[in-house]
Amino acid sequence: MLAVKNLSVGYRKGELILKDLSFSLSQGKMLAIIGPNGAGKTTLMRCINAILKPYKGVVDIEDQNVFQMETKEVARKIGYVSQNNKAGNMTVFDAVLLGRNPHVGVRSSQKDLDVAGNALGQLNLSHLATRYTNQLSGGELQKVCIARALVQQPELFLLDEPTSNLDLKNQMDIMKIVRRITTGQNLSAVMTVHDLNLAFRFADYLLLLNNGHIVTHGPPQSITPEVLTAVYGVEVELLRHNGHILADIA
Repeated sequence: MLAVKNLSVGYRKGELILKDLSFSLSQGKMLAIIGPNGAGKTTLMRCINAILKPYKGVVDIEDQNVFQMETKEVARKIGYVSQNNKAGNMTVFDAVLLGRNPHVGVRSSQKDLDVAGNALGQLNLSHLATRYTNQLSGGELQKVCIARALVQQPELFLLDEPTSNLDLKNQMDIMKIVRRITTGQNLSAVMTVHDLNLAFRFADYLLLLNNGHIVTHGPPQSITPEVLTAVYGVEVELLRHNGHILADIA
């Protein structure tokens, strides 16, 4: 469903951040992009969302090149949750309803209102519908941002460090929500994750970036401690506990 082909991206001519990347992801699957700071993870997310245009290569969603789409068409295909979300000053319901903008005409229809209401229900936010977003906790605000992306009814979810600055419970809540949406609605999801244990536990595939290159890409069980140790510069041991792979950092 998502196909990235020979992608090279940079902010200045001759200074490439991403170098000839190629990978794909099918519907109903979750990909976690991991790697050290400065590896190019956020740049890759911005390029998939057509915010940045590459020097070469394409990003296809269902065989359509995102760089040839109108902005509204991209927003109908891709639900994007950025790394830094500002609370603003509006009700939770209105904040979620904003996600319907790529679909609405002059004003919101009853369908738009229903879609927003359903998204609030899916994320257990209905009781917060009339609360203002600047009164929310970090975990609640992140769930509102996911709900807003969900009402776009996208085919691809992009989440840039969705668990950043959240406590352990909210990290698990967010990852479970994204996992449930991805599987239940047969979407594709791509997220950047710093916590290796969250990536190993929830993602179907991992893509390890370093210095703008793909070091390795595959299911969690294919990732070796040796390659993680080489990329992160610290000794990593991979353990198994209750069916999950855990990264132990020495």
